[in-house]
Amino acid sequence: MTKQVQDAYICAATRLPIGKSGRGYFKNTRPDEMLSRVIQAALAQVPGLDPSVIEDAIIGCSFPEGEQGMNIARVAAVLSGLPNTVGGVTVNRYCASGITALAMAADRIRVGESEVMIAGGVESMSMVPMGGNKPSFPPAIFERDENIGLAYGMGLTAEKVAAQWKVSREAQDEFALESHRRALAAIEGGFFKDEITPFEVKDRQPDLNGDGVVVKSRTVDIDEGPRKDTSMEGLAKLKPVFAAKGSVTAGNSSQTSDGAGALIVASEAAVKRFGLTPLARFVSFAVRGVPPEIMGIGPIEAIPAALKLAGIKAEDLGWVELNEAFAAQSLAVLNDLDSKGIVLDRSKVNPNGGAIALGHPLGATGAIRAASVIHGLRRTGAKYGMVTMCVGAGQGAAGIIERL
Repeated sequence: MTKQVQDAYICAATRLPIGKSGRGYFKNTRPDEMLSRVIQAALAQVPGLDPSVIEDAIIGCSFPEGEQGMNIARVAAVLSGLPNTVGGVTVNRYCASGITALAMAADRIRVGESEVMIAGGVESMSMVPMGGNKPSFPPAIFERDENIGLAYGMGLTAEKVAAQWKVSREAQDEFALESHRRALAAIEGGFFKDEITPFEVKDRQPDLNGDGVVVKSRTVDIDEGPRKDTSMEGLAKLKPVFAAKGSVTAGNSSQTSDGAGALIVASEAAVKRFGLTPLARFVSFAVRGVPPEIMGIGPIEAIPAALKLAGIKAEDLGWVELNEAFAAQSLAVLNDLDSKGIVLDRSKVNPNGGAIALGHPLGATGAIRAASVIHGLRRTGAKYGMVTMCVGAGQGAAGIIERL
Protein backbone atom coordinates (compact mmCIF):
# COMPACT_ATOMS: atom_id res chain seq x y z
CA MET A 1 0.00 0.00 0.00
CA THR A 2 1.38 3.42 -0.98
CA LYS A 3 1.77 5.77 1.98
CA GLN A 4 0.70 9.38 1.62
CA VAL A 5 3.54 11.88 1.70
CA GLN A 6 3.27 14.30 4.61
CA ASP A 7 5.28 17.27 5.83
CA ALA A 8 8.30 16.98 8.09
CA TYR A 9 8.66 19.76 10.66
CA ILE A 10 11.86 20.80 12.42
CA CYS A 11 10.97 21.58 16.03
CA ALA A 12 14.45 22.06 17.52
CA ALA A 13 17.81 23.02 16.05
CA THR A 14 21.02 23.67 17.90
CA ARG A 15 24.78 23.22 17.70
CA LEU A 16 27.92 23.52 19.73
CA PRO A 17 30.41 26.33 19.14
CA ILE A 18 32.99 25.21 16.58
CA GLY A 19 36.50 24.62 17.90
CA LYS A 20 39.82 24.55 16.10
CA SER A 21 41.16 21.05 15.61
CA GLY A 22 44.31 19.97 17.37
CA ARG A 23 44.67 22.98 19.64
CA GLY A 24 41.19 24.36 20.26
CA TYR A 25 38.23 24.01 22.61
CA PHE A 26 37.54 20.32 22.03
CA LYS A 27 41.01 18.90 21.48
CA ASN A 28 40.58 16.60 24.49
CA THR A 29 36.79 16.15 24.28
CA ARG A 30 35.46 12.92 22.81
CA PRO A 31 33.05 13.32 19.89
CA ASP A 32 30.45 11.06 21.51
CA GLU A 33 30.43 13.44 24.48
CA MET A 34 29.97 16.40 22.15
CA LEU A 35 27.15 14.67 20.31
CA SER A 36 25.30 13.50 23.41
CA ARG A 37 25.44 17.03 24.82
CA VAL A 38 23.96 18.61 21.70
CA ILE A 39 21.23 15.93 21.52
CA GLN A 40 20.30 16.74 25.11
CA ALA A 41 20.17 20.44 24.22
CA ALA A 42 17.87 19.77 21.25
CA LEU A 43 15.57 17.68 23.45
CA ALA A 44 15.44 20.51 26.00
CA GLN A 45 13.92 22.73 23.29
CA VAL A 46 10.88 20.41 23.06
CA PRO A 47 9.98 19.86 26.75
CA GLY A 48 6.51 18.47 25.96
CA LEU A 49 7.85 15.66 23.80
CA ASP A 50 7.72 12.09 25.07
CA PRO A 51 11.20 10.71 24.17
CA SER A 52 9.79 7.19 23.88
CA VAL A 53 8.13 8.10 20.56
CA ILE A 54 11.51 8.92 18.96
CA GLU A 55 12.30 6.08 16.61
CA ASP A 56 15.86 6.76 15.53
CA ALA A 57 18.84 9.10 15.66
CA ILE A 58 20.43 9.55 12.25
CA ILE A 59 23.86 11.14 12.62
CA GLY A 60 26.35 12.22 9.98
CA CYS A 61 30.08 11.64 10.44
CA SER A 62 32.73 11.77 7.73
CA PHE A 63 35.25 9.44 9.33
CA PRO A 64 33.37 7.07 11.64
CA GLU A 65 36.34 5.25 13.15
CA GLY A 66 38.44 5.44 16.30
CA GLU A 67 36.70 7.69 18.83
CA GLN A 68 33.96 8.20 16.23
CA GLY A 69 33.50 4.50 15.58
CA MET A 70 31.26 1.85 17.16
CA ASN A 71 28.18 3.53 15.57
CA ILE A 72 28.59 6.84 17.35
CA ALA A 73 24.92 7.68 16.69
CA ARG A 74 23.70 4.82 18.89
CA VAL A 75 26.42 5.37 21.49
CA ALA A 76 25.51 9.06 21.85
CA ALA A 77 21.78 8.30 21.93
CA VAL A 78 22.36 6.07 24.95
CA LEU A 79 24.79 8.49 26.62
CA SER A 80 22.32 11.36 26.17
CA GLY A 81 19.79 9.58 28.36
CA LEU A 82 17.32 8.65 25.64
CA PRO A 83 15.25 5.50 26.21
CA ASN A 84 16.88 2.30 25.02
CA THR A 85 14.07 2.01 22.47
CA VAL A 86 15.60 4.86 20.44
CA GLY A 87 17.85 3.52 17.70
CA GLY A 88 20.90 5.10 16.16
CA VAL A 89 22.58 4.96 12.75
CA THR A 90 25.70 6.73 11.51
CA VAL A 91 25.74 7.89 7.88
CA ASN A 92 28.62 9.12 5.76
CA ARG A 93 28.46 11.43 2.77
CA TYR A 94 31.66 13.22 3.76
CA CYS A 95 31.00 16.95 4.08
CA ALA A 96 27.28 16.54 3.38
CA SER A 97 26.79 13.86 6.03
CA GLY A 98 24.91 16.19 8.40
CA ILE A 99 22.46 17.53 5.83
CA THR A 100 21.99 14.01 4.46
CA ALA A 101 21.10 12.81 7.96
CA LEU A 102 18.48 15.56 8.20
CA ALA A 103 17.04 14.65 4.81
CA MET A 104 16.88 10.97 5.76
CA ALA A 105 15.12 11.76 9.02
CA ALA A 106 12.65 13.99 7.18
CA ASP A 107 12.00 11.23 4.65
CA ARG A 108 11.01 8.80 7.42
CA ILE A 109 8.46 11.34 8.61
CA ARG A 110 7.25 12.12 5.09
CA VAL A 111 6.35 8.55 4.23
CA GLY A 112 4.52 8.10 7.52
CA GLU A 113 6.85 5.49 9.02
CA SER A 114 7.98 7.64 11.98
CA GLU A 115 6.52 10.31 14.20
CA VAL A 116 9.69 11.85 15.62
CA MET A 117 13.33 11.57 14.58
CA ILE A 118 16.65 13.02 15.69
CA ALA A 119 19.04 14.22 12.99
CA GLY A 120 22.52 15.62 13.38
CA GLY A 121 26.21 15.45 12.73
CA VAL A 122 29.49 15.25 14.62
CA GLU A 123 33.18 15.41 13.79
CA SER A 124 36.33 15.59 15.87
CA MET A 125 39.16 16.36 13.49
CA SER A 126 41.37 16.61 16.58
CA MET A 127 40.92 12.90 17.31
CA VAL A 128 40.27 11.44 13.85
CA PRO A 129 42.28 13.11 11.05
CA MET A 130 40.94 13.77 7.57
CA GLY A 131 41.25 10.53 5.68
CA GLY A 132 41.01 8.52 8.86
CA ASN A 133 43.76 6.75 10.77
CA LYS A 134 44.45 4.20 8.04
CA PRO A 135 43.53 5.44 4.53
CA SER A 136 43.36 2.63 2.00
CA PHE A 137 42.44 3.28 -1.64
CA PRO A 138 41.32 0.46 -3.93
CA PRO A 139 44.12 -0.26 -6.45
CA ALA A 140 41.63 0.09 -9.32
CA ILE A 141 41.64 3.86 -8.77
CA PHE A 142 45.22 4.00 -10.02
CA GLU A 143 44.72 1.61 -12.92
CA ARG A 144 42.40 3.86 -14.93
CA ASP A 145 43.07 7.57 -15.52
CA GLU A 146 39.38 8.46 -15.39
CA ASN A 147 39.21 7.25 -11.77
CA ILE A 148 42.38 8.86 -10.45
CA GLY A 149 40.43 11.88 -9.21
CA LEU A 150 39.07 9.73 -6.39
CA ALA A 151 42.53 9.79 -4.84
CA TYR A 152 43.10 13.55 -5.15
CA GLY A 153 43.44 15.55 -1.97
CA MET A 154 40.77 18.20 -1.48
CA GLY A 155 43.24 21.03 -1.94
CA LEU A 156 44.29 19.75 -5.35
CA THR A 157 40.66 19.60 -6.48
CA ALA A 158 40.31 23.23 -5.41
CA GLU A 159 43.34 24.14 -7.51
CA LYS A 160 41.79 22.44 -10.52
CA VAL A 161 38.52 24.32 -9.99
CA ALA A 162 40.37 27.64 -9.64
CA ALA A 163 42.17 27.01 -12.93
CA GLN A 164 39.15 25.78 -14.90
CA TRP A 165 36.78 28.49 -13.66
CA LYS A 166 39.51 31.18 -13.72
CA VAL A 167 39.20 32.22 -10.08
CA SER A 168 42.12 34.50 -9.22
CA ARG A 169 44.17 34.44 -6.03
CA GLU A 170 43.05 37.99 -5.24
CA ALA A 171 39.39 37.05 -5.59
CA GLN A 172 39.89 34.08 -3.29
CA ASP A 173 41.60 36.19 -0.64
CA GLU A 174 38.90 38.87 -0.84
CA PHE A 175 36.27 36.18 -0.35
CA ALA A 176 38.14 34.80 2.67
CA LEU A 177 38.50 38.25 4.22
CA GLU A 178 34.76 38.88 3.85
CA SER A 179 34.03 35.53 5.52
CA HIS A 180 35.98 36.64 8.59
CA ARG A 181 34.43 40.12 8.55
CA ARG A 182 30.89 38.74 8.48
CA ALA A 183 31.60 36.13 11.12
CA LEU A 184 33.10 38.67 13.50
CA ALA A 185 30.17 41.03 12.94
CA ALA A 186 27.72 38.20 13.65
CA ILE A 187 29.49 37.32 16.89
CA GLU A 188 29.54 40.97 17.92
CA GLY A 189 25.83 41.26 17.11
CA GLY A 190 24.93 38.13 19.08
CA PHE A 191 23.45 36.50 15.97
CA PHE A 192 24.69 33.01 16.89
CA LYS A 193 23.27 32.93 20.42
CA ASP A 194 19.96 31.31 19.47
CA GLU A 195 21.65 28.47 17.61
CA ILE A 196 24.61 27.75 19.91
CA THR A 197 24.47 25.51 22.97
CA PRO A 198 27.27 26.46 25.41
CA PHE A 199 29.58 23.60 26.34
CA GLU A 200 31.54 23.06 29.55
CA VAL A 201 35.04 21.98 28.57
CA LYS A 202 37.04 20.13 31.20
CA ASP A 203 40.81 20.16 30.96
CA ARG A 204 42.70 17.60 33.07
CA GLN A 205 46.33 18.06 34.08
CA PRO A 206 48.62 16.25 36.54
CA ASP A 207 48.78 17.80 40.01
CA LEU A 208 52.45 18.72 40.27
CA ASN A 209 52.08 19.06 44.06
CA GLY A 210 50.53 15.65 44.57
CA ASP A 211 49.48 12.40 42.97
CA GLY A 212 46.08 13.46 41.68
CA VAL A 213 44.67 15.23 38.66
CA VAL A 214 43.65 18.87 38.48
CA VAL A 215 40.41 19.47 36.57
CA LYS A 216 39.80 22.94 35.22
CA SER A 217 36.43 23.81 33.67
CA ARG A 218 35.42 26.59 31.34
CA THR A 219 32.29 27.27 29.34
CA VAL A 220 32.70 28.01 25.62
CA ASP A 221 29.89 29.66 23.67
CA ILE A 222 31.35 31.31 20.57
CA ASP A 223 33.04 29.92 17.47
CA GLU A 224 36.79 29.82 17.82
CA GLY A 225 37.86 30.34 14.20
CA PRO A 226 37.21 33.98 13.19
CA ARG A 227 40.33 36.14 13.34
CA LYS A 228 40.22 39.88 13.91
CA ASP A 229 43.72 40.31 12.47
CA THR A 230 42.82 38.91 9.05
CA SER A 231 43.76 41.33 6.25
CA MET A 232 44.40 41.29 2.53
CA GLU A 233 48.05 41.99 3.23
CA GLY A 234 48.32 39.05 5.59
CA LEU A 235 46.45 36.70 3.28
CA ALA A 236 48.64 37.72 0.35
CA LYS A 237 51.78 36.63 2.22
CA LEU A 238 50.58 33.05 2.59
CA LYS A 239 52.11 30.52 0.21
CA PRO A 240 50.07 27.98 -1.78
CA VAL A 241 49.95 24.68 0.08
CA PHE A 242 48.68 22.24 -2.54
CA ALA A 243 50.45 23.26 -5.77
CA ALA A 244 53.77 25.05 -6.13
CA LYS A 245 52.35 27.66 -8.51
CA GLY A 246 48.80 27.47 -7.22
CA SER A 247 46.48 29.97 -5.55
CA VAL A 248 44.85 27.94 -2.77
CA THR A 249 46.31 28.75 0.65
CA ALA A 250 45.53 28.04 4.27
CA GLY A 251 43.97 31.49 4.43
CA ASN A 252 41.40 30.97 1.66
CA SER A 253 40.53 27.39 2.65
CA SER A 254 38.17 26.13 5.34
CA GLN A 255 39.55 25.43 8.78
CA THR A 256 39.79 21.89 10.14
CA SER A 257 37.52 21.85 13.16
CA ASP A 258 35.56 20.02 15.84
CA GLY A 259 31.81 20.39 16.26
CA ALA A 260 28.34 18.87 16.52
CA GLY A 261 24.74 19.78 15.73
CA ALA A 262 21.33 18.21 16.33
CA LEU A 263 17.74 18.74 15.18
CA ILE A 264 14.38 17.24 16.14
CA VAL A 265 12.09 16.39 13.21
CA ALA A 266 8.39 15.57 13.73
CA SER A 267 5.19 14.83 11.85
CA GLU A 268 2.15 17.10 11.97
CA ALA A 269 0.38 14.53 14.14
CA ALA A 270 3.27 14.56 16.64
CA VAL A 271 3.36 18.34 16.64
CA LYS A 272 -0.31 18.46 17.62
CA ARG A 273 -0.10 15.55 20.05
CA PHE A 274 2.76 17.00 22.09
CA GLY A 275 2.03 20.71 21.63
CA LEU A 276 5.26 21.36 19.77
CA THR A 277 6.06 24.62 17.98
CA PRO A 278 7.63 23.96 14.57
CA LEU A 279 10.50 26.24 13.63
CA ALA A 280 10.64 25.20 9.98
CA ARG A 281 9.57 22.68 7.36
CA PHE A 282 12.05 20.55 5.48
CA VAL A 283 11.10 21.15 1.85
CA SER A 284 13.48 19.34 -0.50
CA PHE A 285 16.85 17.69 -0.89
CA ALA A 286 18.94 16.84 -3.94
CA VAL A 287 22.26 15.12 -4.56
CA ARG A 288 24.17 15.07 -7.83
CA GLY A 289 27.50 13.57 -8.87
CA VAL A 290 30.34 15.43 -10.63
CA PRO A 291 33.89 14.46 -11.69
CA PRO A 292 35.86 13.67 -8.51
CA GLU A 293 38.82 15.82 -9.55
CA ILE A 294 36.61 18.95 -9.55
CA MET A 295 34.37 17.93 -6.65
CA GLY A 296 34.07 21.56 -5.52
CA ILE A 297 31.57 22.42 -8.24
CA GLY A 298 29.02 19.89 -6.94
CA PRO A 299 26.49 22.54 -5.81
CA ILE A 300 26.22 23.74 -9.43
CA GLU A 301 24.29 20.56 -10.15
CA ALA A 302 22.54 20.03 -6.81
CA ILE A 303 21.12 23.54 -6.30
CA PRO A 304 18.95 23.67 -9.46
CA ALA A 305 17.64 20.20 -8.65
CA ALA A 306 16.70 21.14 -5.09
CA LEU A 307 15.02 24.36 -6.27
CA LYS A 308 12.98 22.43 -8.84
CA LEU A 309 11.85 19.88 -6.25
CA ALA A 310 10.84 22.71 -3.90
CA GLY A 311 8.99 24.55 -6.65
CA ILE A 312 10.79 27.82 -5.99
CA LYS A 313 13.39 30.02 -7.69
CA ALA A 314 16.80 31.24 -6.57
CA GLU A 315 15.38 34.70 -5.87
CA ASP A 316 13.00 33.16 -3.32
CA LEU A 317 15.93 32.19 -1.10
CA GLY A 318 16.37 34.60 1.79
CA TRP A 319 19.30 32.76 3.38
CA VAL A 320 21.90 30.50 1.80
CA GLU A 321 24.60 28.55 3.61
CA LEU A 322 27.06 27.69 0.84
CA ASN A 323 29.76 25.75 2.62
CA GLU A 324 33.13 27.38 2.02
CA ALA A 325 35.31 24.33 1.60
CA PHE A 326 37.56 26.64 -0.40
CA ALA A 327 37.09 30.19 -1.65
CA ALA A 328 37.97 28.91 -5.14
CA GLN A 329 35.06 26.46 -5.32
CA SER A 330 32.58 28.82 -3.63
CA LEU A 331 33.29 31.54 -6.18
CA ALA A 332 33.24 29.05 -9.06
CA VAL A 333 29.79 27.84 -7.95
CA LEU A 334 28.38 31.35 -7.60
CA ASN A 335 29.82 32.58 -10.90
CA ASP A 336 28.76 29.49 -12.82
CA LEU A 337 25.21 29.67 -11.49
CA ASP A 338 25.11 33.37 -12.43
CA SER A 339 25.98 32.47 -16.02
CA LYS A 340 23.05 30.05 -16.07
CA GLY A 341 20.56 32.61 -14.75
CA ILE A 342 20.42 31.09 -11.26
CA VAL A 343 21.54 34.16 -9.36
CA LEU A 344 22.10 33.87 -5.62
CA ASP A 345 22.04 37.26 -3.91
CA ARG A 346 25.58 37.61 -2.49
CA SER A 347 24.29 39.48 0.57
CA LYS A 348 22.19 36.43 1.44
CA VAL A 349 24.95 33.88 0.89
CA ASN A 350 26.71 33.13 4.19
CA PRO A 351 25.49 36.35 5.84
CA ASN A 352 27.27 35.37 9.07
CA GLY A 353 30.44 34.15 7.40
CA GLY A 354 31.30 30.63 6.35
CA ALA A 355 33.68 27.75 6.94
CA ILE A 356 36.79 29.77 6.03
CA ALA A 357 36.20 31.81 9.18
CA LEU A 358 33.93 29.64 11.30
CA GLY A 359 35.43 26.22 10.58
CA HIS A 360 34.33 23.04 8.87
CA PRO A 361 33.90 19.99 11.11
CA LEU A 362 33.19 17.82 8.06
CA GLY A 363 30.27 15.47 8.86
CA ALA A 364 28.81 17.92 11.38
CA THR A 365 28.75 20.93 9.09
CA GLY A 366 25.47 20.16 7.31
CA ALA A 367 23.58 19.89 10.60
CA ILE A 368 25.33 22.96 12.00
CA ARG A 369 24.53 25.06 8.95
CA ALA A 370 20.92 23.82 8.96
CA ALA A 371 20.61 25.28 12.46
CA SER A 372 22.14 28.51 11.15
CA VAL A 373 19.61 28.70 8.31
CA ILE A 374 16.65 28.05 10.60
CA HIS A 375 17.60 30.67 13.16
CA GLY A 376 18.72 33.10 10.46
CA LEU A 377 15.34 32.86 8.74
CA ARG A 378 13.52 33.39 12.01
CA ARG A 379 15.61 36.42 12.89
CA THR A 380 15.26 38.09 9.49
CA GLY A 381 11.73 36.98 8.61
CA ALA A 382 12.79 35.47 5.29
CA LYS A 383 10.80 32.45 4.12
CA TYR A 384 13.16 30.02 2.37
CA GLY A 385 16.73 29.03 3.12
CA MET A 386 19.20 26.54 1.71
CA VAL A 387 22.17 24.49 2.89
CA THR A 388 24.46 23.39 0.07
CA MET A 389 27.95 22.00 -0.21
CA CYS A 390 30.44 20.14 -2.32
CA VAL A 391 31.36 16.61 -1.33
CA GLY A 392 34.60 14.67 -1.58
CA ALA A 393 34.83 12.05 -4.34
CA GLY A 394 32.65 14.23 -6.57
CA GLN A 395 29.19 15.12 -5.32
CA GLY A 396 27.05 18.13 -4.53
CA ALA A 397 24.16 18.31 -2.07
CA ALA A 398 21.48 20.93 -1.37
CA GLY A 399 18.60 21.03 1.08
CA ILE A 400 15.86 23.65 1.23
CA ILE A 401 14.09 24.73 4.42
CA GLU A 402 10.98 26.90 4.90
CA ARG A 403 10.50 29.09 7.97
CA LEU A 404 7.17 28.70 9.74
